[in-house]
Amino acid sequence: MSASNSDYLAQIIPILPVKDVLEALEFYIKKLGFELVFIDEERQPRYAGIRRNNIALHLQWHEASEWEQDKNRPMLRIQVQGIESLYKKYQLMGVFHNHTSLEEKPWGTLEFAFYDPFKNGLIFYAEA
Repeated sequence: MSASNSDYLAQIIPILPVKDVLEALEFYIKKLGFELVFIDEERQPRYAGIRRNNIALHLQWHEASEWEQDKNRPMLRIQVQGIESLYKKYQLMGVFHNHTSLEEKPWGTLEFAFYDPFKNGLIFYAEA
């Protein structure tokens, strides 16, 4: 079933909940190589947009009480080219957890995954 031009879905931009937008920006920009696109306020931002290549993410402040409950946070699957190189780069940046590894999965992808400082899951994958 094909969609007509009038109802074409062009892009999705996930909004990730964070306790501290500045801390999240530091992680995504300095460690993961994203660039700042916009920020709502310099000193105490509550909302910001970042981008790396074709991947755009928004970061939204949520009050600390939301982290008192053990909630499931978003999991993002990001398709990449040059996954081995990206894996090595992120490994050097120290963003991985103890069990992070580059693995070939039964569904035909090569992937690695870890959490950002606010427990949002990031899965990077490439077709094997």
